[in-house]
Amino acid sequence: MADFGRGIKAGLVTGLIYIAIGGVLGTIYQNDLLSLPHFIYGTGLPPITWRSFADFSFVISWLFQYVYRGIVFGAVFAALYSFLPGTASVKKGVVLSAFLCIVVLVGAIYETPGWPTDGRIIDGVYYVGALNLSSISLALAGIISVLVYGALTGFLWDRFRGKELAEERNGRSVLLVSFILGLVIWAYFAAIFLLAVVTSGKFPELQPEFWWSELLFTSFVFIGLPGWIIALFAWRKTRRGESGLKLGVAGGIIMALTGQMLLPGVLAIIGGVLSGRRPVTEPSTTEIEQ
Repeated sequence: MADFGRGIKAGLVTGLIYIAIGGVLGTIYQNDLLSLPHFIYGTGLPPITWRSFADFSFVISWLFQYVYRGIVFGAVFAALYSFLPGTASVKKGVVLSAFLCIVVLVGAIYETPGWPTDGRIIDGVYYVGALNLSSISLALAGIISVLVYGALTGFLWDRFRGKELAEERNGRSVLLVSFILGLVIWAYFAAIFLLAVVTSGKFPELQPEFWWSELLFTSFVFIGLPGWIIALFAWRKTRRGESGLKLGVAGGIIMALTGQMLLPGVLAIIGGVLSGRRPVTEPSTTEIEQ
């Protein structure tokens, strides 16, 4: 069983450290929103200053997102820890942060028609396709920041005391994180969609310039939940010591196709594939014959 407590603490502390760094750098460079500090947080959030903490709305929204993302990263790190390449925790953290960076990039491309010629604002970050020296340097700064985030989480993982864990079916912890994260994401965006329907009294019309993104958002509300339910059944099978390969992959693909649930979808696929492996504690055929 994954040591989620240890991973969540490491990710949470990393997020808080990034808030402190962001406060210092944001205060120094607050007049230049496109400067290095804007991208050095590695969290997809705009710059902050120490004055920002006097704004209650900032504390509720942006601070929550820093903490939330730290917890998510720590939970995913704990679930995948045994399967990440390398023996050092710092290296494992770098590998995971690079993997998540790729997932986010794929999601941005998938949800942005015409990429890389067109751009789109996601979580306060403008993903722009027109490449130039400035955009490349800023992108590199962001990538470095993300990798440092993973390395710091791995370093903190070693600082916290672990606990003895019982053996479990391979992939069970990954599927657990997948359906919990999938439920949180679906409930959040589904509530926004429902509020828009109730407020307007009708389904939102697709805007020609954002038709693909809005189509994905609408389909996400209706097919994201079935994908999550399938992943839930996959996890339940691993709890019984059975393989959740077929259900995990099927539910993961459905969630990934929505765009909004790409990360939990990818995790469900990974968890399903891992659960298809024979657990290490199971005796082999040769051992049984002997």
